[in-house]
Amino acid sequence: MMRLNFLLAAALASAVPGSALAQQAPAGYAVGPQYDTTHIYVAPADFDRFVDSVVATFGGTPNKKGTFQVTPTSSQTMSQAILTPAGSFSVFGFLTPIPYPFGAERTGYLVSDIDAAVASAQRHGATRLVATFPDPIGRDAIVQWPGGVNMQFYWHTQKPSYPAQATVQENRIYLTPEAAPAFLRAWTGYAHARITADDKAAPGVEIGQPGKTYRRVRLTSGYGRMTVFVSDNPLPWPYGRDLTGYEVADLGATLGRAAAAGVETLVAPHPETGRVSAIVRFPGGYIAEIHAPAG
Repeated sequence: MMRLNFLLAAALASAVPGSALAQQAPAGYAVGPQYDTTHIYVAPADFDRFVDSVVATFGGTPNKKGTFQVTPTSSQTMSQAILTPAGSFSVFGFLTPIPYPFGAERTGYLVSDIDAAVASAQRHGATRLVATFPDPIGRDAIVQWPGGVNMQFYWHTQKPSYPAQATVQENRIYLTPEAAPAFLRAWTGYAHARITADDKAAPGVEIGQPGKTYRRVRLTSGYGRMTVFVSDNPLPWPYGRDLTGYEVADLGATLGRAAAAGVETLVAPHPETGRVSAIVRFPGGYIAEIHAPAG
């Protein structure tokens, strides 16, 4: 899916020649977490309500909505990027059937060199799902990591320029004990990610399994933050459906704004290690975690 992430936004941004990206990017071909978005698919009828609810909840700015072909096969979708202090969103409302395998990728990551990034991902254990294809302002590809974790890479001919976010969003990945080691090896190798915490007996209540424990691995890299939840599954609703976590300064105030905008709280605020966390569902069905630092 085309980096509709910032398809329109790039035209408004200060530009740096694409050849300069490799010199500026951190290890692992990442450019910065403010360019990394969650891909969210909603029905066209829910599109505007979803965008409005995100802005009401987190603040920020939606870019102009447009209708584009964002896949290498014939299709049409409404698309809009939302840049908030807590994270970036790419919103799609397809007006035609969604071509395979688009719709299953959880994130779009801006890379400094897409050919080198895809080749490196493959060397580290990823499978290329969609070969690199052109779009009006760059190129895109989709890869799958061990455990079935799909991501999009994208590259701009001219680099957009966005300020750093107030907080960095968290990619939340649920895996089984059989899949997690291969994923962690592949991602840390590719992204030069650093494991900041590895709790092998985290309280199971954090994933809806009171009385049990699970493994929780937190990582950071040039692509931002990631938490890997390792358990035997199955998980009770809505755990495992939350793609991204967003850090805010005041969880209660954020949830109040969210509720006023039609966002439903699925898991009430509760303490976790180092944070107070809740899980919500936005209009259109997108499920996310929102947290604030403990204390």
